[in-house]
Amino acid sequence: MTRGGVSEFPDYRDENRRIWEKNANWWDDQIGDGNAFQTLLIEPATEKLLQPSPGDRVLDVACGAGRFTRRMAALGANVVAFDASSSFIDRARQRTPDGTAIEYRVADACDRDAIQALGRFDKAVCTMALMDMPEIAPLLETLTSVLKPQGSFVFSVTHPCFHSAAMQRFAEIAERDSGHHVVRTGVKIHAYLTPSARRTEGIVGQPEPQYFFHRPLATLLRGCFEAGFVMDGIEEPGLPAAGEPHAGVRWTDMPDIPPILVVRMKLPARTPPAR
Repeated sequence: MTRGGVSEFPDYRDENRRIWEKNANWWDDQIGDGNAFQTLLIEPATEKLLQPSPGDRVLDVACGAGRFTRRMAALGANVVAFDASSSFIDRARQRTPDGTAIEYRVADACDRDAIQALGRFDKAVCTMALMDMPEIAPLLETLTSVLKPQGSFVFSVTHPCFHSAAMQRFAEIAERDSGHHVVRTGVKIHAYLTPSARRTEGIVGQPEPQYFFHRPLATLLRGCFEAGFVMDGIEEPGLPAAGEPHAGVRWTDMPDIPPILVVRMKLPARTPPAR
């Protein structure tokens, strides 16, 4: 279904929450200390656009086990972080030193009242989670009321154009006109314009495949615009090449294709009413 310009999948809400609760501790065991996607792609680009500063009050949406939450607090921000999974929040609290300027809550990003109750914020961030949410319109609409005028919302997602729709990675060796061979790697995309829900493994071997909700780029951005945001920052980070090109299907084999999209949305300044 479509609501407010955004493709939504409300029928998956309860099942999606159950799966993440089941996978949460396993996921944290795998990537609690970070991986290449986080350290090379997601976190540097997100930090660049969010610019967390001392004294900022930041809302961390779907914080997971709180890795980026703690990074923002280390930079001086006061952070309120929430996730629908109580297991993720338990892990986040265990990993956070006493006295850190972080408040963790269990809350669903679709619950407008729960988000409203968290207060007012200078900035908000959602790290690699919008594509895991069956509904995002309630979150976008609520953020426009809890963020202060000119407040920023930065989100990262798997890139809708290259790493979100039904796709296949390929590697091939082709012969140039000169007679020399060249290695090419890339992705083949299918059904890009069709929003979809499908099962996938975010990490190979996880206890249960999760739902992945594909929204094409225009649909994703339109939802933000219709909620009242304007876009004023975008990053498409790619992994550095692993070395000499060779036939392979890892993201390091295709450094010119960005697997991640990071966007900064901003609320306009409020215009005082005419007298």
